[in-house]
Amino acid sequence: MSVADPNKTILTGENPFIRLSKKDGDPNSTDASFWRIIFSPAGPGHVLYIKSEVTENRRLIYSDNIAMARWLGSTVQGMLNAETKDPATPVIDAEFSKSGDPRYFWTERVKARGEEIALTWYDIGEPLLIHTQPNQQPDRPYGVCTVLIPAMGARLTRNGVDAVGSPWRREREGRPFSTCALAFSESWTEAK
Repeated sequence: MSVADPNKTILTGENPFIRLSKKDGDPNSTDASFWRIIFSPAGPGHVLYIKSEVTENRRLIYSDNIAMARWLGSTVQGMLNAETKDPATPVIDAEFSKSGDPRYFWTERVKARGEEIALTWYDIGEPLLIHTQPNQQPDRPYGVCTVLIPAMGARLTRNGVDAVGSPWRREREGRPFSTCALAFSESWTEAK
């Protein structure tokens, strides 16, 4: 019996996310999806898809590889959030750095001309290993194998201004989870 996943691997990397709202169950006041891509058909790189009151509720995209940002928006990220599919949204050239220890806290920094965004996860929970197959769920043509590390605390700032809202506790597979998480060792697949 083969232990190899039979599907085509289309990307691997990291996808930490922050979803904040003022009250539990309210629409997200901040929705940030950060990607550090090691392998994809459009090459490696970083991209941040963000919409928040700190962006005047505009969808912004920051990247150091515009081709990868567009490819990701037209595939996996676009499946996760249809708003990020729009090719008319400009991609802002940016530089990226990280710091921290994911057992305690993790910070991703994005610097563009005249802008600095910091995303921080803290109050870290126990990791979950999730593996789904392409088309296993309706409207999800891609499969994923990922280590999800819930963060019960998260903060996002743009030019020193804090995004409002909080992360909210959830359960996933009967275990403590959150609306904010570090998604490391993440590989996405599509059926061959």
